[in-house]
Amino acid sequence: MRPNGKNASLAVLVAVNILNFYDRNVVGALAEPIRREFHLDDTQIGLLGSVFIWLYAIVGVPLGRIADRRSRKVLLACGMAAWSLLTAVAAMAGSYSMLLVSRLGFAVGEAVVAPTATSWIGDLFPATQRARPLALFMIGVPAGAALTYFFSGSIAQAFGWRMAMVVAAAPALLLIPLLLRLDEPVRGASDGGDAGPSGSIRAVLRIPTFWWIIASGALVNFSHYALGTFMPALLARVHHVTLAQSGVATGIAYMSGGVAGSLLAGWLGDRVAIGSKSGRLRWGAAFALAGAPAAYFGIQAESTAATVALLAGFYLTLCAYYGFVYSSIQDIVPPGARATAMAVYFMAMYLCGASFGPVLTGKMSDLWARRAADAAGSTVVSEAFRAIGLRQAMLVMPVLSVLLCAVLYMGSRTITRDIELSKTRNCK
Repeated sequence: MRPNGKNASLAVLVAVNILNFYDRNVVGALAEPIRREFHLDDTQIGLLGSVFIWLYAIVGVPLGRIADRRSRKVLLACGMAAWSLLTAVAAMAGSYSMLLVSRLGFAVGEAVVAPTATSWIGDLFPATQRARPLALFMIGVPAGAALTYFFSGSIAQAFGWRMAMVVAAAPALLLIPLLLRLDEPVRGASDGGDAGPSGSIRAVLRIPTFWWIIASGALVNFSHYALGTFMPALLARVHHVTLAQSGVATGIAYMSGGVAGSLLAGWLGDRVAIGSKSGRLRWGAAFALAGAPAAYFGIQAESTAATVALLAGFYLTLCAYYGFVYSSIQDIVPPGARATAMAVYFMAMYLCGASFGPVLTGKMSDLWARRAADAAGSTVVSEAFRAIGLRQAMLVMPVLSVLLCAVLYMGSRTITRDIELSKTRNCK
């Protein structure tokens, strides 16, 4: 690689992930104007997020297998082009059905990012230095989402939600030429130069800690996608702020909490890995437990500022998860199987967790709103009842944070042995 190749590659991959999550969260940022134009309920809004996740999870596994065998750089560039074009297609949607179709195509493009990029980073940095670069890569989650909420709501309020979609589509296309100029590292370069055989799904699933990590991914992503889809709506309905104000407030929570959580986990994750192979997962469990009261009191708060501050704290714990857990996956899986492992992990956590986050939260919101209307003797579910319903539905998130703590703790009890076995494991 050229001088400073590691830093250049990491910077571009971080930028790719920021744009990835900018486009992924744009529907959540624009949920209220889309709901009103197409006369949707919260279940249908949630479904826009869920259909994306279902296809994303399924196609991610074969794409991960390809990433372990072919050029990750070319595969990633093709994915970026696909997701940008499909985001632009959403701006032309004349019906709810067309919106759904555009999100399905969008999923295929985005499904290449995590397997290719995390495998690439794993070949750039040795095991004791991976938490920080992987945490930096995952800053794309809060930074991309924050930028979406900062800009999309304001653009939509001024020019309409369709223009906000167009603005979301363009930047990724401009980054592709820069990506193609990077030197792709040899597989296994940071592990002595031997990648080992390409991994099989069956062999990856024989690793005990990997199952605990999959379960943790399902729990954290349920909350991630529920929060991303409905936090602007919560602020608009409960605290009566404008579309632009709800977007900016959500962006502040995502940027402050998410970036702080990612950086803190990256710094702490590499420090604790030196003295303890299980330290990353144990610290991940502690952060998850701290997120439960932040989520509960943030959802229940009457002050807008308190809601934003507490949910920023909750989001900090969600983003800290990546620095602790993604580096742990790289530790327990041989280099030649890392993209496959990440694809399997993403498929399981999205199908079992993230796919349910938006649609089930929306369904619960509709149910509680209807019950609130019935209790008040009203035949119409007004915006006031929708606010009550959404608030009650989002209380599922602190419960899931407690469960996430328990799962990560259980994973910490098996990871030491699995790290030792990874040095000799044959993943054929």
